[in-house]
Amino acid sequence: MDRSSRQPGDVFAGQARGELSSRAVRALWWGSAGLVLAVPGTAVLVAGAGRGWRLYVAVALVLVQVCALRWQMRAPVAVLAVNAVAGIAVWALLPAVSLTGALLAAQVALCVLSATRPRRVSVRALAAMCLPVPLAFWAGGGPTGVTVCLLAVVLAWTVGQWRRAQRARAAAELRRAVVEERARIAREVHDVVAHTLSVMVIQAGAADDVFAQRPDQARQALRAIETGARSALGELRLLLRAFGPEDMRDGEAGEQREPGPSLARLDELADPVRATGMTVRVHREGSFDGLPAVVDLAAYRIVQEALTNTLRHAVGADEVGVCVTVEEECVKISVVDNGRTPQGRSDAAGAAAAAGRGLVGMRERARLVGGSLRAGPLPGGGFEVAARLPVERVS
Repeated sequence: MDRSSRQPGDVFAGQARGELSSRAVRALWWGSAGLVLAVPGTAVLVAGAGRGWRLYVAVALVLVQVCALRWQMRAPVAVLAVNAVAGIAVWALLPAVSLTGALLAAQVALCVLSATRPRRVSVRALAAMCLPVPLAFWAGGGPTGVTVCLLAVVLAWTVGQWRRAQRARAAAELRRAVVEERARIAREVHDVVAHTLSVMVIQAGAADDVFAQRPDQARQALRAIETGARSALGELRLLLRAFGPEDMRDGEAGEQREPGPSLARLDELADPVRATGMTVRVHREGSFDGLPAVVDLAAYRIVQEALTNTLRHAVGADEVGVCVTVEEECVKISVVDNGRTPQGRSDAAGAAAAAGRGLVGMRERARLVGGSLRAGPLPGGGFEVAARLPVERVS
C-alpha cells in the first residue's frame, strides 16, 4: 500500500509498534553490526590468539550475532535469545572476554525490543537477561563485574524505554495536530455553507412569496441567490486548495485565484443579508492594512457567523449593525441586531437557545488568536456579539 494512502490511524498504530523506514532499519543494522564487530569481535581476536579451534568457533558465533541483528526489528525476541546464547557460548570458550562484552549484541537486541514491544514483553526480556549476570562473579569479576554487567543490561532496557516514550509523545502530538486540523476544516466548511445556505433559504422563500405580484423583486432575490452561491463555491475552492495536496494547491499555470475571506470584503458579506430585506449597517474605523492573516480571517468569520445567527435566530429582527474598529493593539468587533427574546423565555434561556455550534465556533476562533468573545441579549432588546482580537502589526 502506498504511504500516502495510509489512514492516520494506521500511522499511529505503526508508530506505536515502532515501525521504521527501510533506510532506518538498514542504518540500525549497520550501526549495531559495526558496534558488535568492533567491541566483542576485537576482544575475541585478542583473547583467542593461539587458542586454535576455540578462536574459530568464537569468531563464527560473533558473526552469527551480527547476522541475527539483521532481523532485530522483525523478531526482536528471537534475536535476543540467539544473541544471548551465542554470547554466553563465546564467553565460555574464551573466559578472557568479559561477560558484558560477550553479551553486547544481546544488549542491543534488548534495547530494540524495549523500544518496539509492549512493556510486559520487555520486562520479561530484562528479567531473562539478568539470569546470566551471576556468571560474571564466578568468572572472577567479583562484585564489580556483576555490577557492571547488571548496569549494562538495565541501561540497554532503559534507553529502549526512553525511545519508546519519545515515539509515543511524537505520535500523540501528531494525533492532536490531525484532530485540530479536522476541527479547523469543519469550522471553515460550517462558516461557508451555513451562512450561504441560510441566506439562500430566506431569499428563496421571499422570491416565492412575491413571484406573482412582484416579479422584479423575485428576480432580484434569485440574482442574490446566484451571487451567494458563486461566492460560496469560490470560498470552497479556496478551502479545498488550502487543505488539498500540493498539486491542487499549485493549480494550473496562469490560473486567476479569487481573494480569500478578509475584513476588506465586509460589504460583500453584508450584501446577501441586505437582499433578504434586512437593513445592514456597516461601520469601519482604522486601517485594515497590515493585519495578520489569522486575525483578519478570524474577524471575518466572526462577523459572518454573527450575521448568520441574526438571520436564523433573531425573532422579528429587521436591522443589524456591524462595527469593526482596528486599533493599535486589537481589533474590536460588535454585531448588534434589534430582535426580541421569544415570549416565555428568560434572557439567559434565549441566549442558550442561540448558543449552538455558531457561537461555539466564534468563541473558539477568538480563543485561537488570543482574544475573547461575549454574546448575549441586551437589556433593551436585541442580541449582541462582541469580540476583541489582539494583533501585532506586520510590515
